[in-house]
Amino acid sequence: MFPLEVPLNYKTQPPWEFLLSASRNSLQSYELSRLSHAANLRKEITQLLDSWLEENTAAMLARWLMEEREHSAPAHESRERSAAKDEGVAALDPRGKTAHAASDNFFADRPGARPEFRSRS
Repeated sequence: MFPLEVPLNYKTQPPWEFLLSASRNSLQSYELSRLSHAANLRKEITQLLDSWLEENTAAMLARWLMEEREHSAPAHESRERSAAKDEGVAALDPRGKTAHAASDNFFADRPGARPEFRSRS
């Protein structure tokens, strides 16, 4: 996504001989080039942080969905079985599970999650 343009062997020590012998204009030019480089690094860091946050958010969403499905699967299956017994015949997919349309709402069949309280030990 964002190519890292920082050289691997970046020198952190300023070129002292040049700086000590440089004219005012050369020092101003050097200062501006260093400020420009610092601004570019800051921009890259900001882009990397934004990407990192987006990726972590997507991963946490996936984890949350997996946990929600694990918690709701046993209750959901028992409700499906009782509904199938009431209706007499359930629509099954090839794996033997009750078929659902892609537009079914994942949260429609259950109330909001109860808060979990932890005791201090």
